Amino acid sequence: MQLILLGLPGAGKGTQAQLLAQQLGLLHISTGDMFREAVAEGTELGKRAQEFMAAGALVPDEVTIGMLLARIARPDAAEGIMLDGFPRTIPQAEALDAALAAQGRGIDAVLYIQVPEELLMARLTGRWSCTGAGCGAIYHELTNPPAVAGKCDKCGEALSQRADDRPETVTNRLATNRAWTEALAEFYGKQAKLHGIDGTGAPADVTSRLLAALEAVSAQSGKA
Repeated sequence: MQLILLGLPGAGKGTQAQLLAQQLGLLHISTGDMFREAVAEGTELGKRAQEFMAAGALVPDEVTIGMLLARIARPDAAEGIMLDGFPRTIPQAEALDAALAAQGRGIDAVLYIQVPEELLMARLTGRWSCTGAGCGAIYHELTNPPAVAGKCDKCGEALSQRADDRPETVTNRLATNRAWTEALAEFYGKQAKLHGIDGTGAPADVTSRLLAALEAVSAQSGKA
């Protein structure tokens, strides 16, 4: 199968992509890993991507698309792919459709993990780290809170929050990601490939919902 996983930051998309890829025998391709691999290998596209990343700029569509198409052309992608973080734009989605069609393939399903915004905010803004020298302990208000708010359990030093985890930064990040995610959801919805998945609850429960959706897709398409 050729699958795409959509979800806003904090929805658990990366975790679920890895779990599903492992269970289904698919190649998990994340944009970040793809960039790092191409840069490490010193490919021409990797060198071009590095120039933009070093300058703190977004890698242009044509470079990202070129890297992705080169990646899915490798033998280890023949059994199917799980895309995580790609596509991010409609031109990328269109280029992906065209490339797969040329290989006699196509996207089978786009799984959109949906989580209420208040829960996303809680997940993304709940991380705190110890300021004590040599400690570095990390806490989370939801999953691993300190015994005393604002203090490290291990050394007693104050906890601080990274700029990336502060509410105002997270709000902006969600807004930016929501814009392109919803655009892609509409794009694939028109192709009748979009499947909304409840992303609340335990990770195992979300995985079960994702697998159930894929079973339904397979049943409809006649695939085993």
